[in-house]
Amino acid sequence: MMGWLVVPVLVCVGLGVVRFVRGPYDADRIVAVDMLFSAAVALCVLAALVTRRVLYLDIAIGVVLIGFVATLAWARLVEMRGMPSKGSRS
Repeated sequence: MMGWLVVPVLVCVGLGVVRFVRGPYDADRIVAVDMLFSAAVALCVLAALVTRRVLYLDIAIGVVLIGFVATLAWARLVEMRGMPSKGSRS
């Protein structure tokens, strides 16, 4: 019944994987991982709608929290890598 809703999510996953692999910048990869987490949440919501089980919504909440923290951590890592060290003069 809702199988056709999976197709746009899988297209999003494919585009996210291509952007993650091809890059070329770290910001592109961060956005791609965020897209993949969003697609995972969408698949969890679709599974909850199809099976009528609330458990998948709890899993979606967990994926959202992990995705949020992962995106912040990776963005912070990229930001820190671009900063000069404390002892250097620039």
